[in-house]
Amino acid sequence: MHDVIIIGSGSAGYTAAIYACRAGRKTLVLAGSIPGGQLMITSDVENFPGFPEGVLGPELMEKLRRQAEKFGPEIIYDDVSFVDFSSRPFKVVAGGKSYEGKSVIIATGANAKWLGLPSETKFRGKGVSSCATCDGFFFKGKDVVTVGGGDTAMEEANFLANITNSVTVVHRRDTLRASKIMQERATANPKIHFVWDSAVKEITGDDKVTGVRLHNLKSGKDSHVNADGVFIAIGYEPNTGFLKGKVDLDSQGYVVTRKDTETNVPGVFAAGDVRDHKYRQAVTAAADGCMAAIDADRFLAEHYKA
Repeated sequence: MHDVIIIGSGSAGYTAAIYACRAGRKTLVLAGSIPGGQLMITSDVENFPGFPEGVLGPELMEKLRRQAEKFGPEIIYDDVSFVDFSSRPFKVVAGGKSYEGKSVIIATGANAKWLGLPSETKFRGKGVSSCATCDGFFFKGKDVVTVGGGDTAMEEANFLANITNSVTVVHRRDTLRASKIMQERATANPKIHFVWDSAVKEITGDDKVTGVRLHNLKSGKDSHVNADGVFIAIGYEPNTGFLKGKVDLDSQGYVVTRKDTETNVPGVFAAGDVRDHKYRQAVTAAADGCMAAIDADRFLAEHYKA
């Protein structure tokens, strides 16, 4: 029997483990078979407090893991396949084994949606990114491409326009899916240009990105746009497949939290990108993990008297 079961091992999960253990709670971290979250595929991280020289994403996650281990949680590297939150203690199944917990913190994160191109994978972290607020600074005064036509793409384009020389938005259709206000901001910005009815065929370059090869879906013609960076902004997908019918999810699959980090199930909390589709930063996920652990500790104090 564990006081707290944490599902996930990104900055939210490991921070939650640090706080839960320091509160004296017997803590289990189900870290997943591929631990570390999105920072494991992030190269330079320059905006996480405490690292004035910057830090590699995997190095930051290694430091967070070691810091969490220092306080003594049990960490198991298996994927969660099933949960039962219908009664307490809660049951969580991972790697074919069942675990029981008096409280649960969901910190499984979300993954960026990608185009699926080999060249996209090749240049990920070398000019290809899914997060303008994370990586936009590296392209100060340069030319970049943003792919997508929704609110995420317009937010990225507007943000990048403040930093870069120019932003070319590539969209598969001839109209944007973004909300009216986001469309108006983007189309009114003189630094943002649009290429309609087009899909990215290939991201070009040798050691780094030099541009994108586009295919016009109406004319069938190919073209090339020079660029130093490519930002894929076609949305995110929260890792909540195993939670359907277990806690409230919104239309996009994100966990809905009510008071602070608590879900609709008392004793079950959520932290990080699995509930946050607005900020999506390592530092906000870590803060969420802290809050969820404190909320779980207070729940335990109220419902399980010593």
